[in-house]
Amino acid sequence: MTKTAYFDCLSGISGDMTLAALIDLGASVERIEASLRSMGLPKLSITAEDVKKCGFRSKYVRIEHPPEKAHRHLHHIHDMIDGSAEIEPAAKDLAKRIFGHVAEAEAKVHGTTLRKVHFHEVGAIDSIADIVGVAIATTELGIASAMASAIPTGTGQITIDHGTVSIPAPATAEILRGVPIATCDIKRELTTPTGAAIIKELCSRFGPVPSMTIDAIGYGAGTMDLENQPNLLRILVGQTSAGQVSGNAATGTADSIEHDHVVVLETNLDDTTGEQIANCSNRLLKAGALDVTQTACTMKKGRSGILLSVIAAPDRLASMEELIFRHTSAIGVRRRLVERDILPRREISVETPLGRVAAKAVRLPGGDERIKVESDDAFRLSEETGTTYQEIRRMAEQSFFGG
Repeated sequence: MTKTAYFDCLSGISGDMTLAALIDLGASVERIEASLRSMGLPKLSITAEDVKKCGFRSKYVRIEHPPEKAHRHLHHIHDMIDGSAEIEPAAKDLAKRIFGHVAEAEAKVHGTTLRKVHFHEVGAIDSIADIVGVAIATTELGIASAMASAIPTGTGQITIDHGTVSIPAPATAEILRGVPIATCDIKRELTTPTGAAIIKELCSRFGPVPSMTIDAIGYGAGTMDLENQPNLLRILVGQTSAGQVSGNAATGTADSIEHDHVVVLETNLDDTTGEQIANCSNRLLKAGALDVTQTACTMKKGRSGILLSVIAAPDRLASMEELIFRHTSAIGVRRRLVERDILPRREISVETPLGRVAAKAVRLPGGDERIKVESDDAFRLSEETGTTYQEIRRMAEQSFFGG
């Protein structure tokens, strides 16, 4: 059984809401405060109190510190985290990974590098305290995996250091690439860059509450009040079967099965030649498609056709569509975001009696491994040595498993 957290983001997510919910689950305020002070913030204080949002009790966290005007770079924040003797290594690594999502988004939005990007709101002490505090609390509570509902961002406009922008803010939208967004017409910023980065790092799956035995529930309140719903984040913590929701929230390592999201694009073709479809398929794979398949189908008027299916990372959707439209006769493409379960794998090189051959080692649930020889490399070696593909594969498996 795995200790799993489910983030119910009905009203979005922010750093302070997450920290408050984790404290409500039992994380120590005193320990978090002492750890944050050890980062060179001796005058920082944290208080947690019960409040009500639309009649529901929740925890509200207040972080107080002397005013400052500093705009920090990523390496400054890393130095602060590394300089603390009170924070456990796992919590330090988790905090750095969360900040990494923000840094990558800010660098892309502003056209700069990770080294040069500087944080505005997220570089402020309260945001640093939120992210590092969440990392400390997650580690302390022993949360091994996490998933979340679809994320509402709100709508409308907000004013940041760079002026007025639409919601979701540019950095928030960039961080949430590949994360399911929930439709929401509330004209407020419900999800902040800090909250988006926390979800992006902690959660490997998105959807309804998984099958789990609930042990505890934490409620974290946001600052603003909403008219028709409570502005709070609910985190359910309980036990799930091993492999059902995998990925270690504190360490970032997979237990058995990894989860992500991919887009599936499909189009039916009845007036494109086989040569054109093959050419398009090759172009799609070279452009980063994870898989391209062709399936015979019968279309309207009894015409024989081909169903062209493409699987790709969400951020490659536009380029995949462009290639399909450009190199086939398609006039429409269906697309959908789907969850994917994948086994952890690593690239290896296996020494056989006839020479080295490339392969993938795949880890199965429970820890056992199997290997898959790379066919092109195996065929190359078979031609060079005058043996068969099957024999190369047998030798590679025997060498890998020590048989």
